Amino acid sequence: MEATTLTENVSDVESSESMTFWNSLKEEVRKTYELLFYNRWPSWLAGILMAILALMIFLWHFPWGISGGYHNWGDWIYYLSGITDARPLSPWLHPVSVLNIGMIGGALISALFSREFRIHKTSRLEYLKGILGGMLMGVGSAFAGGCIEGGFYTAIGIFSMGGFAMMVGLGIGSYIGLRYLIWETDNMPANPAYRQPLPSQKPPFFNWSQAKPYIGGLIVLAVITAFYFYSFFDVTEIGGLCFFGMLVGMVMHRSRFCFVRVFRCPMMTGDAEMVKTVSLSLVIYAMGSAVIKWNFLQPDMMGVYHPFWIGSLVGGVFFGMGMIIAGTCASSALWRMAEGNTKIMAAVISFCIVNPLVVEAVKYSGIEHLLGKGLFVPKVLTWHVTLPLYALFFLLVSQLAVWNEKTEKFVIF
Repeated sequence: MEATTLTENVSDVESSESMTFWNSLKEEVRKTYELLFYNRWPSWLAGILMAILALMIFLWHFPWGISGGYHNWGDWIYYLSGITDARPLSPWLHPVSVLNIGMIGGALISALFSREFRIHKTSRLEYLKGILGGMLMGVGSAFAGGCIEGGFYTAIGIFSMGGFAMMVGLGIGSYIGLRYLIWETDNMPANPAYRQPLPSQKPPFFNWSQAKPYIGGLIVLAVITAFYFYSFFDVTEIGGLCFFGMLVGMVMHRSRFCFVRVFRCPMMTGDAEMVKTVSLSLVIYAMGSAVIKWNFLQPDMMGVYHPFWIGSLVGGVFFGMGMIIAGTCASSALWRMAEGNTKIMAAVISFCIVNPLVVEAVKYSGIEHLLGKGLFVPKVLTWHVTLPLYALFFLLVSQLAVWNEKTEKFVIF
């Protein structure tokens, strides 16, 4: 008995001696790395972080949006192809474009750190759905004055009434899109996904899997360097947007955060998780925006340009159909594209091509004034009524989603 105890004590002493400070530090770094880049982040945490980052972007420059960057990229497609003569603003100086590029970089960093980056190919039908969905989203964002992020999430968060009209339109469009998917499943022959080629039996010349985290680290350094580069040329705001975009991209990729699930899942499976997450996120976003606008840190009408109600409603219908068919929205397209999804790349390209065309068509057709104009909710209801009403509204939305999850009353699949 005494001999056993003595042996255990000696073993404990040897173990404690071998656990040096550097070994302990290395072990903690490994655990933290796995926590951040191998484990999925819970959706509720992502919702909170998204609201905080959206508020930081709002304070830094403007309300968060995505489609303006797509519009800028589309303008460059037309300019470089010789269709238009006017040279657009450089994507590296366009605020929304730089924010989007930062999101792609952040998602790519996350995908590389977790060794999840891989080129994903699919069937011709899926590519066609990606292109069609991207086109519909381009049309919808042109009518609504923003995509699901700018026209719905941010619009509601900064008290633009158009956000609620787009929410209704997104619900209608999602229903139509899901009905199409049901029809496709029932009437079209099975179309198996593209099969990835079998890996070569020869050992690779270079182990990319091991190198991915280091490449991700280089991209982090590149983004930080870009911030100081912009600052050196007195465009610090643009550099900050790139940095904030990187953080948004990382959060969305690690949590698989996607606004499509808010409208798709309740009708497809009854799952209420994303509805509760975005409701929580919007309450935080709105409370922060109230501090910013009510205290005049930013103008109260800043970002309130969404055409209420016809433009936002019609745009929401088109966008809702497109995001269901394509299987992505404007923001999730960026992080899914960054991890190598070629179908989503096709959707982004078609979005970029169609959006500028429809924006110009709406402008020159003379129907722009018929779509509505920006309406600031507190100007109609006052701040004192708006804030409790917002909290009550999203509480009821969350509870309705939970009830649907239990009863499947609105599940159509």
